[in-house]
Amino acid sequence: MVCSTAFVTLGRTQLEALGAPHTPIAVVPHPFGLRTRADIRAIAEQCVADIVRLATGGEDPTRRDRAASDDAPGARSIEVPADFEAFMALCEAQCWGDGLPLVPPTPERVQTMLRHTHRAAAQSLAQVAPGFGTASVEAVAINAVMAGCKPEYLPVLIAAVEAMTDRAFNLQAIQATTNPATPWLIVNGPIAQKLGINGGVGCMGQGTRANSTLGRALRLILQNIGGAHPGVMDRATQGQPAKHTFCCAENEAESPWAPLHTERGFDSERSTVTVIGAAGTTNLNSHAKDADDLLKAIAGSMAFPTSNDYHFGGAPWLAFSPEHAHILHAAGLDKAEVKRRLWEDSRLCAGRFAAKDYARLQHTRGAELRGIGSDTLVPASVHADEIGIVVAGGPGTHSVYVPTFGQTRAVTRPVDAT
Repeated sequence: MVCSTAFVTLGRTQLEALGAPHTPIAVVPHPFGLRTRADIRAIAEQCVADIVRLATGGEDPTRRDRAASDDAPGARSIEVPADFEAFMALCEAQCWGDGLPLVPPTPERVQTMLRHTHRAAAQSLAQVAPGFGTASVEAVAINAVMAGCKPEYLPVLIAAVEAMTDRAFNLQAIQATTNPATPWLIVNGPIAQKLGINGGVGCMGQGTRANSTLGRALRLILQNIGGAHPGVMDRATQGQPAKHTFCCAENEAESPWAPLHTERGFDSERSTVTVIGAAGTTNLNSHAKDADDLLKAIAGSMAFPTSNDYHFGGAPWLAFSPEHAHILHAAGLDKAEVKRRLWEDSRLCAGRFAAKDYARLQHTRGAELRGIGSDTLVPASVHADEIGIVVAGGPGTHSVYVPTFGQTRAVTRPVDAT
C-alpha cells in the first residue's frame, strides 16, 4: 500500500480490519498541491525505492504489533460503572461515543429493542466500511440504545444500514474522505407518521426525538462498527454538524407532487428510507412568486465552483418548502420539468474553476462533455433526472440545497413491517 503521511493511520487501521495487518506501507509526504514537478519526481523516485525495499523484507516503520483477538462472534457483556460520569469516562476512553451523553446498552434494553424486528439478532446486515466491521442486527440495536432511540425505531435503522452499505452509495469513500460528507436519511411512507418523524417545521433541526436519535444512531454505527473515528479513519478536514445527526421525513401531506418513495418505484403505502451522501446545506431564501423567477434564483445558488457535484457529475438534492413547491406546481411544472430546468440553468462556466480544479475537471468529465474549454457550461449532474427533489419543512419562503460528495448516489430501501 502507498499512503501519504496524513493517511498512514487510516491505511494501517484498514489493513488490520481487512485481516492483512503486516502489509507494508510506502509513505509519501502530504500534501502534493504546493510541490514543483521536480519535487514530485523526487518523491516518486523515493517511493519506488521504498516499495522495492519493503517488498524485499526491509523494515516498515508504520507496522504495529497487534495481539490476535479471540473474541467470539456477537456482543460481549462487560461490567461498567453504575455511576453515570464513570460510565461516560469509560465510553470516552474506548471511543464508543460521539461526545454527547450515551444511554448504557444493558442486556434488558437491547432485548427490548430486538423485539421490534423479526430478524435474528445474529443476522449480518452488512460489512461497514472502512473498518469492515459486521453490522449484525444485535450490534445495530446496541448502537440504537446508546443513541437514545425508542425500540420501535429499529426497523428504520436496519433499512438505513442496508441502504448506506449498497455499493452505489460509496460508503468507503464517504467514511474516509477529507470532505465533510455524511449520510442524510429521508423517511417516507406510513412509518414516518407512526413514529413521529418530523418532515415539517424545523425538520432538519433539533426538537424531535425520532429525527435526532435515528441520525445519531447511524453515526454511532458508522463509528463503532465501521471504525470511522475522527482523525483515524474519518479524515474529514473540518467535518460538519450534520455528522452528529441528519434525518427527517418528507412532508408528503403538503407536497403537490408524488413523494420520493413512489418516484423511486415503491408503493405509496410502503415505508422506505433513502440515504444521501450530503456535503452540507444551503438556505435558499427567495420571496419570488413567479416560477421562472424562482427557478432562476435557485439554479444560480446551486452553481459554485468548489462543489464536488460539478467536479465529478454528482447527484445534488433540493428540499423545497411547501410554499416554493406550490408556486412551481401552480405553473404546471412537475418534478421532472423542475429537474430539467434546474439542470439547464445551473450549468457552471468552466472558466470559474481554479486552475488546479479546471485541470482536474478536464480529467474527470472531459470525455462526458466532449472536451472542456474555459467557456464550457458544466452541469452539476450527468443527467437531469439525477437531481433529487423532496418537499420538507413548514411555512416560509425557504428551501434547502444539499450538494453531495459527488461520487455517491442515493439509495432507497424498504422498512420491514413489524
